[in-house]
This record gives sequence, C-alpha cells and structure tokens, in this order.
Amino acid sequence: MAARKIHGYPVLILGGGRGGSALLEMFIEDEHVEVLGIVDPSPDAVGIRLAESRGIPVYSHVSQALPHCMPYPDCIIYNLTHDDSVAEEVNRVFGNKRVTSGLEAKLFWQIVTNLKRIKGELESSQNQLNAIIHHAMDGIVTIDAAGRIIGFNPAAEEIFGYTQAEVAGKSVRRLLPPEMQTHYRSHVRRFLQSRNKEASGIRGQDLVAMRKCGEQFPMELSASKMEIGTQRFFVAIVRDVTERKLVEQKIRHTAHHDHLTGLPNRILFIDRLEQGILQAKRSEHRTAILFLDLDGFKRVNDTLGHGAGDQLLKEVASRLQGVIRESNTVARMGGDEFTLVLNDIGSHVNAATVAQKIIDALAEQFNLNETGCYIGGSIGISIYPDHATDCDALLRMADEAMYAAKKNGKNTYRFYQHLS
Repeated sequence: MAARKIHGYPVLILGGGRGGSALLEMFIEDEHVEVLGIVDPSPDAVGIRLAESRGIPVYSHVSQALPHCMPYPDCIIYNLTHDDSVAEEVNRVFGNKRVTSGLEAKLFWQIVTNLKRIKGELESSQNQLNAIIHHAMDGIVTIDAAGRIIGFNPAAEEIFGYTQAEVAGKSVRRLLPPEMQTHYRSHVRRFLQSRNKEASGIRGQDLVAMRKCGEQFPMELSASKMEIGTQRFFVAIVRDVTERKLVEQKIRHTAHHDHLTGLPNRILFIDRLEQGILQAKRSEHRTAILFLDLDGFKRVNDTLGHGAGDQLLKEVASRLQGVIRESNTVARMGGDEFTLVLNDIGSHVNAATVAQKIIDALAEQFNLNETGCYIGGSIGISIYPDHATDCDALLRMADEAMYAAKKNGKNTYRFYQHLS
C-alpha cells in the first residue's frame, strides 16, 4: 500500500474506550500528530463515534488497520485494549519498539486523562475570568511593556468611545490628552522597569483622560504590574468619575456658600481674608474688610413676608457683586449681614470709595412682589495692616465700626480708626 502524504507524526490507536477516546481527542487538537485510525470491534465505542465525527478512519480489527500503517515505519501504535493477541500481532509486524501497551499504555492514558482534566479546569477558569472582565462595570485595559494596548473590555469601550479593534496594538497614549502624554511615557517606563514591590501598583490615582471624540474627563486609575515568564504587562482598572467629581464639587460648594444667595459663607470668607492678608504682606499693600448691615430689612421682612425678605437678600447680593472687582470677595455672614474683602487697595480712600458705591447701589428702589421698597446700609471698615494683622481682630474691628455707623445716623460708613 502506497504511503499518502501526511502532515504530522503518524499514530494508530487500538481501543475505542475512554482511554482511546481521550487520546484521540488530544491528538486531534495537535497539529503535529496525524491519526491514521482507531481500532475497536464495537461500533458504539465512544472513541469510534468521535473518530467518525471527525473523518478519521475506523477499523473493527487490528489486521485491517496495520496495512495502512506499514508505509510509515516511524508510526507509533498505542494499545489500550488489554488484549494479548492484539499486542502479539502488532509486535510481530512492527516490533515492540513502536508499540506502547500494558502498564506503559495505562500510565500514558492516565497522563492524558489528567492533562485533559487540567486543561478543562484551565479553560473553565479562563472562561470565568473572561466573563468577569467582559461584564465588569469598570474599564479594564491591558498594556504590554512597549505601551501598546492588548486588552480592552466593553466597559473601557463605553468609557473611551473606542472599540477593542480600534485600539488593539495602538499606544495607550491615545487615551490621554496631549499635555499628559510625555508625563505618562516616563511614568509607565519607570513603573514597568521597577523591581521595587512598593512600585508594583497604583491605587485610586486621579488623572485626566480623553475620549475618542476629544472630550477630556476625570478618571480614577488603579493599576498593577504583572509578569508572565519574561513578559511584563500593565493591567489598569479605570473608572469615569465625572459624576462623582460633580457631586463632590456640589458638596464643597454647599459647604462654603450661602444656600440662599450663592455667596461665599463665613467659612469661605475667612479663607479668602487669610489669602488676602498673605498677598498684602508679600506685596506690601493694604487689604480692607467691609462689614455691612442692612438698614430697614426687618421692616420689609415684617410687612411683606419672609419670601420678600429672601428675594431682597438675593437682590442685595447681586448689587454688591456688581460693585466690586472679580478679584475681591463679598460674603453673607447670616441674617442681613454681609462682609467684603478688598485686596490690594492703595489707601483708605479706595475703601471709602467702594463703601460709598455700595450705599448708592442699595439706595435705589427694590421691586418685591410688585411692591417698591427702599433700604439702606451701615458699613464698618478695618484695614490690614493699619488696624490689625490677624483675621479675627480685623473682622471684630469692622463689626464695631459698623455699629458706630448705625449710631451715627445709619446709611453711612465708618473706619475703625475714627472710634474713640
């Protein structure tokens, strides 16, 4: 019988039971092995059915199969039948050097069975891992040592707007805005090359990323370095924190601003005053504190109601903001009291000018619920460093000056230095 061209190492399997079937299944998946056939007298043997489904020759007796093996002197025969007559016939034709049988065949079958079981467990674990990655809520991006993207799960696709096919093999720098790419390149190089265990992970780091459309957004990054053999990988878990940042910003704004007028509250005012004092100290300029108490607010509140009173306070806040520069601060301390920080004033005259502008702005009519009304304002002024050098003292002095203005006829301003 002439030899046909084969593309792998020739083998013949004797026995179509569990052992033969397991061996056949392993060989089918090995491109370096060519199965010449499988022998079993039972057409219902599991190995026979598997061979028929894969187009592999099946034989009911070894005498039918051996002629097909003769053209291949390097053919190895695996005898899993425990039939001595079969073993004798094979040995007579091929010699025992090409035959694996008996305990050797049993051991080989056990090895194959264990390998098959281990392979199944590994495939199951891999499938579970792939399912977790695929359905993870956070984006998972895997990067090789050269900075190329080799893994990009569906959550990452949704976050960045790219498909996995679009980014596979591409530099991860495309996920970052241009101004961060240089920083990223040096940082990742150090990260991947480091042998320091402490440098093997990043947890909860905030940075700015970029979507496919060019939109930049805040992202939280947790990453770890992974080594498989000689290869190093960078596994990043990314989370779009745009909504969280907006909530945090809203919380910070609420904590530092008056809920009615939207102006800075006492906490933020003190912080701005401290910054103004530091700035004035460095530049050797003055900073003024104006303490305003509305004249006639209680009358409006009592006659027109609290709703009108709230509307009046918001309108006062708007007028105060229209008087001062953006670099200065106006805050609501509570009730009908407001404070202002005027930075870098040249002299007391500048503070007096602003105070008079405030009085003039408040003197104009307010329209509340289609009712016109008028109020005024008494203002006290203290100056850093002329009157004091700390926030509490300056605020107290401005407060005292404001009460002096009220005693002096209201709707006017007084400097602390005028008090005796």
